Amino acid sequence: MDKLAQYRTYIEQILREYSAYKPSYGEVEVEIVIDHLHDHYQLLTVGWNKHQRIHGTLLHIDIRDGKIWIQQDGTEEGVANRFVAQGVPKTDIVLGFQPPYKRPYTDFATG
Repeated sequence: MDKLAQYRTYIEQILREYSAYKPSYGEVEVEIVIDHLHDHYQLLTVGWNKHQRIHGTLLHIDIRDGKIWIQQDGTEEGVANRFVAQGVPKTDIVLGFQPPYKRPYTDFATG
């Protein structure tokens, strides 16, 4: 399996795993959004908690120029660590939620 296909598989596995966890409050659903054509992947929370609307992005991951870009990570463990544990080199992971000037100080790719 080529590198990009493997990265897509890793991303989808992580999204499916996290989608199994349902919020303990309100009537909230967890939705997976996958756009294979443009390599965009998201995990959303959608619903209501009493009279408050819940709509947010828990995870947003893209593949750009052969690298995994983590745009939003609302997990406790950090999905970058999951990718590294699966064998993805840190040079292929960009913490897109970090400002560009901070990225050189992380152990991950700058872009």
